Amino acid sequence: MTAASRYTYLGPEGTFTEAALRTLPEAATRELVPMISVPAALDAVRNGDAGGSLVPIENSVEGGVSATVDELASGRPLMIYREVYLPIAFALLVRPGTTLENVKTVTGHPVAQPQVRGWLERHLPEAQWESAASNADGARLVQEGRYDAAFAGEFAAPTYGLEPLVTDIHDAENATTRFVLVGRPARPAAPTGADKTSVVLWLRGDHPGALLDVLQEYATCGVNLVRIESRPTGRGIGEYSFSVDCEGHISDRRVGEALMGLRRLCADVRYLGSYPRADQVAPTVVTGTADADFLRASDWLTRCLDGRS
Repeated sequence: MTAASRYTYLGPEGTFTEAALRTLPEAATRELVPMISVPAALDAVRNGDAGGSLVPIENSVEGGVSATVDELASGRPLMIYREVYLPIAFALLVRPGTTLENVKTVTGHPVAQPQVRGWLERHLPEAQWESAASNADGARLVQEGRYDAAFAGEFAAPTYGLEPLVTDIHDAENATTRFVLVGRPARPAAPTGADKTSVVLWLRGDHPGALLDVLQEYATCGVNLVRIESRPTGRGIGEYSFSVDCEGHISDRRVGEALMGLRRLCADVRYLGSYPRADQVAPTVVTGTADADFLRASDWLTRCLDGRS
């Protein structure tokens, strides 16, 4: 297969990321390649070794996945083309013959720990937790005998010769992880009427009201935010970038106007793409912010300039 028909994902085999990737219809015709980390998965796309990569970006319990948020904000630009929501429930995977009383050490991805902390306190209060690179990697480590049990998807058990000792483990009901399909920059797909637009913002200096100025650009144009997260830039204490998702498509006049305002105000803006919402929820367009409203305002200004007002 060519690089364009190859998709990478956060591996190894048996991760929730792989499960999410396999929900995409095009996954059936792609070569799916597990990678050791989020940066490795995305660098394969940057280097032209893969046409796309699916990586986790947000969890309903723990919030943003910092490795993905930071990678999209730095390095050579990439774009988001799709998002996937996957309900998350864990199984406690063990080697055959292991009982709950035998479990003294457990492992899993760091994002998994807050989602099973309550269960651990109730059922394995003395067990020692050690983080793994992914939940599937934790299962591999259990297979190798390095830990007694791993929190992973039940579907990973056959891959690593393990058994699900306990299933459907989750402290929070309806826990969900959001994944994004990322590719090299290109023209965004046509709007669907139920889209998101993602950007990364760097403020122009630290002054009172700097973040408010940014939020006001969205508010004035009637654009609703669905996520905003600050991340340290690494340049010093108090230096942050902001990862922002909003409703709408860049071709919507209200979104385009907001982004132009941000480009004027901010030190830098990185456009991460406009793509269909996984939940297919259409935005609420407030009075005065529909495309037709912007067009009428533009026509009025033209008439004023032409002396026809």
